[in-house]
Formats: sequence, C-alpha cells, structure tokens
Amino acid sequence: MIDHILGRPSVQFRKIQVFLVVSFWSVYLLRGNKNGPPIIRRLSRRLSKTFTPWQTVVLTLLYLYLCRNFAKILDLESPEPMANLYTRAYFRATWVTTALDAGFWTAMKIKTKWIRDIASMVFTAHYLLAAEQADEKVRKVRGMLTVEHLRISWNKTTTPYLGFLTRLMRPKLARYPPRAIRIPRPAESSYKEPINAWLYFDGPLSALKNHTKVVLDFPGGGFVAMSPRHHDDKLLAWCGRTGLPVLSVDYKKAPENPYPYSLNECYDVYHTLMVTHGRCIGLSGTTAPKVVITGDSAGGNFATGVVLMILQSAGTDPQRVQGQESLPVPEGLILIYPGLDMNIGNWMSDDQMALIQDQRTRKTNRSVLRRKSEDYYKLTPMTPRPSAHNSDDEGEEPAQPPQRQFDEGNFMGTDVMTTSPLKLPTTKEARSSVVHQTATSIPKILKTRLAMSSMISYFNDRILTPEMMRAMIILYIGQHNRPDFSTDYLLSPILAPEALLANFPKTYFLTGDRDPLVDDTVIFAGRLRQSKRNQFQQRKELGLLDAKEEFDERDHVEVALLPGISHGFMQFVSLMPEAWKYVFRCARWMEEIFDSSEPGDSPVATRDPSVNRQRSDDGAHRRHHNCAPTDSSGDEDNPLMMSSSNEIANASRHSRRGRGKRVRHDDHRRGSVVSLASETDLLGKRMTGLAGGLMGMSETS
Repeated sequence: MIDHILGRPSVQFRKIQVFLVVSFWSVYLLRGNKNGPPIIRRLSRRLSKTFTPWQTVVLTLLYLYLCRNFAKILDLESPEPMANLYTRAYFRATWVTTALDAGFWTAMKIKTKWIRDIASMVFTAHYLLAAEQADEKVRKVRGMLTVEHLRISWNKTTTPYLGFLTRLMRPKLARYPPRAIRIPRPAESSYKEPINAWLYFDGPLSALKNHTKVVLDFPGGGFVAMSPRHHDDKLLAWCGRTGLPVLSVDYKKAPENPYPYSLNECYDVYHTLMVTHGRCIGLSGTTAPKVVITGDSAGGNFATGVVLMILQSAGTDPQRVQGQESLPVPEGLILIYPGLDMNIGNWMSDDQMALIQDQRTRKTNRSVLRRKSEDYYKLTPMTPRPSAHNSDDEGEEPAQPPQRQFDEGNFMGTDVMTTSPLKLPTTKEARSSVVHQTATSIPKILKTRLAMSSMISYFNDRILTPEMMRAMIILYIGQHNRPDFSTDYLLSPILAPEALLANFPKTYFLTGDRDPLVDDTVIFAGRLRQSKRNQFQQRKELGLLDAKEEFDERDHVEVALLPGISHGFMQFVSLMPEAWKYVFRCARWMEEIFDSSEPGDSPVATRDPSVNRQRSDDGAHRRHHNCAPTDSSGDEDNPLMMSSSNEIANASRHSRRGRGKRVRHDDHRRGSVVSLASETDLLGKRMTGLAGGLMGMSETS
C-alpha cells in the first residue's frame, strides 16, 4: 500500500512495508502484554470457554480465507478470461509450466548454482499449490522481461533435477543418444567458423552410409534460447519412428548474434549438406540426399527463410553463370506453429481476410473465423448471435451468394474484396436509424468490418504474450539493424513475393487454433495456395497441362489446426501426453514426403523470369548469402542490405557494392521515420528504454 500512497510502484517500497509490519508486531510481542490489548483479552476469555485453541486457530484461518474469497461466494468475481479457451489437457500443462516459470524466476538471483537449482524446484512446488500467485508472478515478470528471463524460462528443462524428471517421464524412443557434430561452412560463405549441430540417429554411425534421406530441423526458442537438446522429445521420436537421420542445428542466438547471422547459419548447413552430398554428417556421398526441412516457432521462421534463400539463389547464384547446377529445393517443408510475421499489428487487412475466408478452406479455418467473430460478442454480450445452422450452411454451400450477416463465414458484415469507399450516413439517416432501432423489439445483429489479429486477440495467452514477442523481435533484430518490416521477406516470410512462393515444395502446417501466431499459419498457407493456383492456371493457359486437369491444393499445402491448443505444445509432451500423437503425425508427414518423391528426381529451384531479373551482370562478385553479415551493419542508421520484392529492379546496382561497405539511404529514412528536433527523440527514447530493459540495463545507463 505504501507505494500507492507515494504514487511510485516500487519493489523497494514493498520491501520496506513488509519490514515495518514485521518489526512492529515483533516489538509488540516482545514488549507488550502477552494476552493482547484489553478488548482482545476480554474476548479471549469468553471464547476460551467455548472453543479450544485448535478450533480458534482453524476458525481464524477460515475467516481469513473467506475474507479473501468473499467476491467468489457472492458472485462478484471478475470474469475468467481463460474460461473455455483451452482444452483441459493443455490448460493443466500450462498450469505446471507457469509454476515452473514462477519458481525458476524467483530463484534466479541466487548466485550459488546448486542452491539455485534446489530452490527453483522448492519454489515451483509452492507455486503449484498457489496457482494464482504464480500467475501474478509471471504477469509481473513478463512486463519487465530481460533476455535472462527468457533463457531461464526456456532452458530450464536441462537443469539437473527437472532434466532428470523429464528423462524419467519420456518413453523409450531410440536406442542411441544424440551426437554433437560440427558442420563446416561452404567455400562461398562469408563466415568461416563451423556450425554446431546435433545428429539424432537410431543406429551406429556406420549405418549412415546406407541412407540418402535426411530430416533437417531448425529448433525454436524465440531466437534467443534453446538448443536441440531442449527438443529431445520430438527429435528422438522422429528418428526412432522413421529410422532416418535427423540433423538439428544449434545456431547461435541473439542478441549476441543478431539477424541475419542465425539465418545464414541455417542456410550454410543446407548448402554444405547438398554440396558434400551428405558426407559432412557421415553419408556415403554418392548422391545428393533428399531433405525435408522442419522448424517450430522461431525455427519455422528460419526454415521458411532458408527455402526462400534457396529459391532466390536460383537466379542469383554465380555458379549458374559458370554452368553449374544450383541448390536443389527440399522435398518438403513442415512448419510447427511458425512465427512468420515480425510486424505485429492489431487489425487484419481485407487481403488477409480474403485468404482466410476462401470458400475452399473455410472448413479448415472455421475455428479461426469463429474466434474472430467472438471478439465482438465479448464486447457486446447482449447482442444476439446468428444460429449455428446459418453459419454451417454458408460454410458448406459455397455456391450460394455471400450472406450480409455477422457469422463465422462472413463476420465483417460485407464483402471483404469490395473496393467501394465506406459511405458515412447523413445526420437525417442516422436519426431515423436510431428511431427505427428503438421501436423494434428485436435487436439487430452486430456488423463490423474489423478483424482483429490473433496476436492481439490472444494477448493474455499463458505461453506467448505480446510482451514476449516484442522482446524477442527487438533482441533478434539487434541494435544496429533497421529493416523494412513491410518488405523484408527474409525477416517476415509472410511477405515473400508470389514468384518465389509458386516454386515452394509441399508444405505442412501444424498449429493450435488458439495460438497467437495462428494468423501467420493461415495467411501464409493461403498465399501458398494462391500462388500455386495462379501458376497452375498460367501453365494451363499456355498448354503445358491437360485442359481437363484440376488443381488440387492438397498436393501443395496441408494445414492442421488443433482445437483448444495454443503455442509450444511440442515442448511439454510429458505434461500433455496427447501431444505425442502430433509428434508422430509430423513423422508420418516426413514419410509421406519421401515416399512421394521419385528416386533421382529431386526438384531444382526453377528460374522464374521475375526472379532471374535479380541477377546482375557481374554475378561472380555477388555475395553467397542473401542477407548481409551482421558485422557490416555497424551504424544504426544503416538498414539491412538485402533484396526485397520492391527492390528487384535495383538489385544489380546494389550487388556491385563491396561486402561490408555501408550504404546510406537517407531519403528512405527521412520518409519512414520522423525525428524530433530535440535531443530527447521520442522514438529513440522509447526504443532505448525497451532495449535497455531487455538487456538488464537501466534507462539512465
């Protein structure tokens, strides 16, 4: 209370308050009457005739408990935002993970490691019983996150005691443990140090020579934490179920190695794997291996970015000039709750909603559309909802014209593709509308054109919150980079040009429908379908395909949205056993991808005309990476030097600049950022405060 009176919330003030309260009562117990004040003594004498000391203690505690929960008894409690949001199994798992986060964050300041490890488990046990205190602890910490908080939270599964419990609860998945290896850089790379990785293979190393198929995994961890060993559950399950070698990259983390260093590491691993024909991991090397790329969360961003770099290199690689073949495209791509958009927004555009509301995918996206419509019903609980019959009819009968009503099929109240401007009613029309609505006994169904993004809709998610996304993005980009969030598709693959998406391999998506990143999945999947369909129509019009052939989107994209599940369910399969079936579903997808590929018929990145225009006349001097090394961005005013969809025409001019040479885009900066004349730049001060807090530094320092 003292911090509220002083008007300055502070942990130090609360500490002083606790010290004062404890000191006052300690002195009173030592110096005052042992039976209390006169009124208490008289009350004590009367109660002692009726209640025993034990009953008195129990009644006192019961009274205090009732005082703390009187609002619940009288139905005055505030609404529960988590009610019916998750499945029972997922919510129970988040209950344990929240207690673990609260316990480990409470003990993180203890310097002695063995004491800290024991205290973390003791505090976790306390927070398992005091679940509401755990929620409050986690909420406050997430409001002032640092990179250490993120790493302690996500790396805790490898601590001694928790790691022992995790291994104890894990079923026998593979006979052989993972092996640590180092992948050399390709000769064309801008970097020289080898890349760390872990090889998961259920067999002796000598048996690798008999394999020509590899699963290349990029593990998630918010760009700042988690190695492949924190993903042992799924990686051991995949190698044990499929019998294939699974190579998981232990890329370097931000903020020590900001964007695009980690992305270039992942690309270099794939490049070396193809150039050496797999000899770098123990394969025979007679033929180039077939590869399926997987990635979850931040790893899904890397997996998609690597495929884009491979496709982009088909028209820019100097080896093409010398007559050599470009890198083959992976056989398939499996993305598990990927983060594909670094530009967090509040509202979805009409184009994005058109992708989700497509008649062909409405059944798949039904839960996403329903949740978006419910955002408005939460604000207006008295508004009547359309019947489920009407919603289902529209979703199952695409031949009918769109309904002008608020439902999960068209909850925006109008056609999302209309180009007519919004007509505002006149004063007379508005008044007559109010009179008409007042006279009508049946209230109208709410109509609106707004569609809230999943990141904002699920802002109170128990695993991934906007504060955490903000922290991860700031740490990943780094202090010296200023990318263009509207065009940089290697940072936000959701922005990739259609020319590259049309050449994507078959892609599988696995995401919970309550995930704050679910929009990334449905929008990117929609863009892939759209690009593949347009390419199919163009080839059909050119006579390259049979006129009777029909487009089947399942040959290119498959999306699995899991009801009642949010982010990170692959990380706590021990707490949520039903998640094992999703792990094994990914293993089946891997087998399907490899079974569908003909031996020796590995797809090669086709050179689309729009992509080929990116190649300069002086291709021999082009960089190996599509992203500039991070050490070339020494000045914070220098944006990343990379190709984007709006810069294809100027790519040849930019490619002649030497590696590491800074290019100043003053005109672009003046057009995108408005700086204040004062030294206390509003934007600069705001971002400095955010970045300094993430790194554990005060704003004044």
